[in-house]
Amino acid sequence: MIRTPFVDAPSLTWFHHDKQDIIEKVEQRVTGQLLQTLLYEDVIPFTIEESSNKPSLFVVTGKDVQNKTIEYRCYGYKSTSFDLIRLDFQSLERLDQKGHKTPASFYQVIDELLYDIPKSEHYARFINELEQTFIKDVQSRSQNYQPPKPAVELSPEALEQHFMDAHSYHPCYKSRIGFSLTDNAQFGPEFGAPISLVWLAISKSCSTFGFCGERSAEHFLQDELGEKNWLKYQQELKKKGKNPDDFWLIPVHPWQWEQTILSSFAQELMAEEIIPLSSTSTEYQAQQSLRTLQNMTDVSRPYVKLSLSMTNTSSSRILAKHTVLNGPIITDWLQTLIRTNETAKSLDFVILGEMAGVSFVQDHLPESRKPQTYGALGAIWRESIHSYLEEGESAVPFNGLSHLDNQYSELPDSPFIDPWIQQYGLESWTKRLLDITVPPIIHMLYAEGVGMESHGQNIVLITKKGWPQRIALKDFHDGVRYSPTHLARPELAPTLAEVPESHKKLNRNSFIVTDDVDAVRDFSCDCFFFICLSDLSIFLKQNYQLSESLFWEHVSQVVLGYQQQHPQHASRYKLFDLFAPYYEVEELTKRRLLGDGERRFKKVPNPLHRFGPSAC
Repeated sequence: MIRTPFVDAPSLTWFHHDKQDIIEKVEQRVTGQLLQTLLYEDVIPFTIEESSNKPSLFVVTGKDVQNKTIEYRCYGYKSTSFDLIRLDFQSLERLDQKGHKTPASFYQVIDELLYDIPKSEHYARFINELEQTFIKDVQSRSQNYQPPKPAVELSPEALEQHFMDAHSYHPCYKSRIGFSLTDNAQFGPEFGAPISLVWLAISKSCSTFGFCGERSAEHFLQDELGEKNWLKYQQELKKKGKNPDDFWLIPVHPWQWEQTILSSFAQELMAEEIIPLSSTSTEYQAQQSLRTLQNMTDVSRPYVKLSLSMTNTSSSRILAKHTVLNGPIITDWLQTLIRTNETAKSLDFVILGEMAGVSFVQDHLPESRKPQTYGALGAIWRESIHSYLEEGESAVPFNGLSHLDNQYSELPDSPFIDPWIQQYGLESWTKRLLDITVPPIIHMLYAEGVGMESHGQNIVLITKKGWPQRIALKDFHDGVRYSPTHLARPELAPTLAEVPESHKKLNRNSFIVTDDVDAVRDFSCDCFFFICLSDLSIFLKQNYQLSESLFWEHVSQVVLGYQQQHPQHASRYKLFDLFAPYYEVEELTKRRLLGDGERRFKKVPNPLHRFGPSAC
């Protein structure tokens, strides 16, 4: 059993014996998902015992506290999708030297399989992230949530709460380092709690504002706040003897205000370079990404993405100034590329534009203050999916297509998509999904030379009665990659905000511009094919017995169909070779366990390779 962090007794009502089934299932998932990635990323050696009539047996050897050899055994299989390993978490058991079998314990797995890993600060941090993932997932699962209607009938906003599974690969899928359990209940998307933003006025002398389109920043803010709030804030600033024209307005997450802004920006608050304003009546709710909040008072209004000085999965959730400014710049660029290309227009996909962004500027600060304030005060506004929904349409995050309802309750497991599969048929629905999802991603790569970070949360599937219509793509302030010399229309390339050297050292995997053309291709392939489509392929095999090979054959047919329809890009089909024998993908567990001091990538076999032109 994973040990329970100390919390006040009133907060512990959900951590009770009647939740034991949930506790066991969450521990099985955290332990099994950890082991799964340790095997896949070659952190620990293992053997596979294959059987013709049941899943393969994965065997891992370790050492107990007496330095005696022990084994961990778990059933699962090596997938056709990039050789991904999928374990049956409930089957994981430990065998001692006498052959005694016991259920696998989280801490035993850590101690007995990672005994020769250097116990650095990364190791201690990693264990804490796993512990926090466990306790916060148990908390989320124990709230007795039930959807008010069949899941496929839920609104896009309600689905952000409904899909609780989070990252299907990363073992620290819900770590939320910095959030207490009270914070998690207040601000975690699984709880659907209303959130009121903290509004600040920030002097233009220490901030910057970026926006796309032709409207001014003032007009954007006035429209976003509404005339009543806009005039109210103007009056509040005038009463303090300030000229409203000397300030921008910026929303702040209430957790960030309490935990970071009050302390790290105390000097600006005392100097009235940052001025707290009164609240508004607008209520927001967290999306799966935690720091993106959806407007629940008016769902057609923009989402707002806010700085959070906390860590979830592999990333700090701050918003660096250059990313805030690049959001609108990249939005203008991408929308220009789509608007001026007939193929892109015919594919009818949507870019949820990052309309505006505001950020604190720390250039004038002493070096001793820069680490605490870097990326800690910023906001990006993104278009709502409701701006693009037509009559009778709804929308679902792509990662929700691989969601099993009821898996942490006593009710039978049921795939979220099952009503649609039953209505339209497995192959018909899957082919339609691929027909409308794959072409936009490969078009931007082939026709324009732009790789896109389109993983499960960054693709929104628009449906009509469950039948896929088109997709919406989002999150581009740092979610594109390109090589300037390999852009199809380099004259349209954006002039991006400069990335500080300190950021490059901090995160070597965070960059937009590169000279490596394979890195552009792999950016799309890692996120879209490796994460997004592999999840779906494995899910359809496990729940509907759809052959993974058949799934990837369907994908290849879509890619080849695009190539045949657009022979003008022939040279670029070789340049960005989607049918290459291997791709490079990030080793997410190694990054947390061993740190970012060196590149953490794994070369993986490409399931599309066997269906490529050279194989025909």
